[in-house]
Amino acid sequence: MDYENEYRFDGSDRLHLKNQATSLPSPVPDKDTIKAQLADNITKLADLQARLYAQSTYGVVILLQGMDAAGKDSMIRHVMSGLDPEGTSVVSFKQPTSNELAHDYLWRIESALPRRGSIQIFNRSQYEDVLISRVHPEILLGQHLPGVNTVADVNDDLFNQRYHDIAHYEEYLNHNGFIMLKFFLHYSRDEQKRRFEKRIEVPEKNWKFSAADIKERAFWDDYQRAYEDMLNHTATKENPWYIVPSDSKWNSRMVVSDILMKRLDALKPEFPTVTDEQKQQLHDILDHLQKDEKS
Repeated sequence: MDYENEYRFDGSDRLHLKNQATSLPSPVPDKDTIKAQLADNITKLADLQARLYAQSTYGVVILLQGMDAAGKDSMIRHVMSGLDPEGTSVVSFKQPTSNELAHDYLWRIESALPRRGSIQIFNRSQYEDVLISRVHPEILLGQHLPGVNTVADVNDDLFNQRYHDIAHYEEYLNHNGFIMLKFFLHYSRDEQKRRFEKRIEVPEKNWKFSAADIKERAFWDDYQRAYEDMLNHTATKENPWYIVPSDSKWNSRMVVSDILMKRLDALKPEFPTVTDEQKQQLHDILDHLQKDEKS
């Protein structure tokens, strides 16, 4: 299957999230086949990253969004495992600090962008600012925004402006050689319940469980509406979203790795060309080293 086209959403049509699959269509490959495919993709990603790093033209952001327990952390551990730490890092965007709140909401995003040739993985992102605050508008009251004095001021106009700002910001980044690859890990409410139960029942996973997650689960429908609105307003042909079926973590890892491989390959990263003059210099140096060894 061509996952890159199958799960790409570019905003051309209206998206209804409830109609989006949370599982791959049958027949689903068995786990051994998936693991083999994933391993092959990881090897290819490592080669592409090496070329990207050497070329030093593009900076790439791999952006992961999803509900609590959607599999963002394990996605990073498995799919990015073969990438060289020299050119890869991860940043998690949690509740803004007082310093971050003293700046515009995209300031911390700008500060976390990769260097050219590097890959930065965003565990959550700028989209938190049109998701959590959409479900809990009261949190914006403490951010000293002009014209936002009551919950009534946190309205559609404010979020439409933010959608507009984010879309144009990503377009600006494209113009400068910074690419955002945006993945929404889409899974079902039933699967979230199963994963929460596992975090309680399996001692090794207890540390992952947070009572706050259960409180937020009560707002599942509100978050689905917030995600749907956000996806419809911020997906473009140049910066699409990939809505990845994620009821199975192994399936979602295979899909994401495949899409990443194709998108990075499309950048056509290559090792810098060595001129004839540079080659001659290298041969002269090699000659000198070999003579030095014999003397």
